Amino acid sequence: MPRPTPKKASPLTPKIDVVRLTGLADGDPELLEAHESYEGERYVSADLGGRTLEGASFSECEFVDLSAHDTDLRSASFADIRFERLNAPVFSAPRSQFRDVLVEGSRLGSAEFYETSWHSVHFVNCKLGFVNLRGALLQDVLFTNCSIDELDLAGAKATRLAFDGTQINSVDVTRATLTNVDLRGLEMRQLNGFEDLKGATMNSAQIGELAPLFAAHFGIKVEG
Repeated sequence: MPRPTPKKASPLTPKIDVVRLTGLADGDPELLEAHESYEGERYVSADLGGRTLEGASFSECEFVDLSAHDTDLRSASFADIRFERLNAPVFSAPRSQFRDVLVEGSRLGSAEFYETSWHSVHFVNCKLGFVNLRGALLQDVLFTNCSIDELDLAGAKATRLAFDGTQINSVDVTRATLTNVDLRGLEMRQLNGFEDLKGATMNSAQIGELAPLFAAHFGIKVEG
């Protein structure tokens, strides 16, 4: 009796926790300071442009119509947070921590997220420019219906990262460590570091589109 053909293993999908926020108090953005902790507050139409909030900690908070151009959020912490219509031509949050964070309908130009830690993070309907996630630790991250100019994952460690209906001009995975990374819902034009794609899942159409890059990398001459 012939043995049954083993089923192909599918990548594990990101485990995104639902952000539920109730009973929030109105917060005063003018009172926010670096290295302070804030919990259970809602900030509406706040402008934090140019402010220094390094090391600040936010939990169970909501930000609606937030302007954060050139705000210093280095080493800040965000847990159980919802951002709606976040706008920042330059968003600076390197070495920060994001856990159970939802970002909706937002626009970020240059986003500095290098060496960050993300756990259960969901971007929905966002327009992003250059997203620097170099050396980041990403676990359970999902981009849904987003447009991204450039995504830099060089040296990042990503587990259960996926894209749904998302377009990216350029992706760099050089020296990245990928585990259950699903790229099938991603439309991309350029891929750098494809020799480090181990642990990622792609569809046949994507492989076909990137075939010239593969051939050039390995010195394969394609004719006919």
